[in-house]
Amino acid sequence: MKITLLTVGKTDKDWVKQGMDIYVSRLKHYIPFAVVEIPELKNVSALTKEQIKVREGELILKNVKPTDDLILMDERGKEYTSVDFAKVIQDKISYVGKDMVYVIGGAYGFSDAVYQRANSKISLSRMTFSHQMVRAIFVEQIYRAFTIMKGEPYHHE
Repeated sequence: MKITLLTVGKTDKDWVKQGMDIYVSRLKHYIPFAVVEIPELKNVSALTKEQIKVREGELILKNVKPTDDLILMDERGKEYTSVDFAKVIQDKISYVGKDMVYVIGGAYGFSDAVYQRANSKISLSRMTFSHQMVRAIFVEQIYRAFTIMKGEPYHHE
């Protein structure tokens, strides 16, 4: 079992990369974890938002196996406390047993095909964060979840 963070577009902010690198290296002590970046589409100025979502969706779905548990980072997704999120991950590890793929989509969201394939949606907050910033925040939350599951003193209630 492993966890993958699949993103549309490269991580282009150095401070985001540095933050992600810290937590990715820490996560490897708990579970195989990977970040997969799908390159942004080129020459999209003539495309509609819907066409961009469809093309990005095709690339997302090419990176997901039929057996993966696909979870979308979506503003309309379910919100969790960090402790509740740790319980969700623990349950997935214990009972579902599938590789988890969390996806941060492009600027316009996900195509209908991606929504149809998804097993669930989660939201980090009712606030909106940049797609770059969400990467670092989310990887930290995955790390936090594992420290909660292990009873380690990272998370304070």
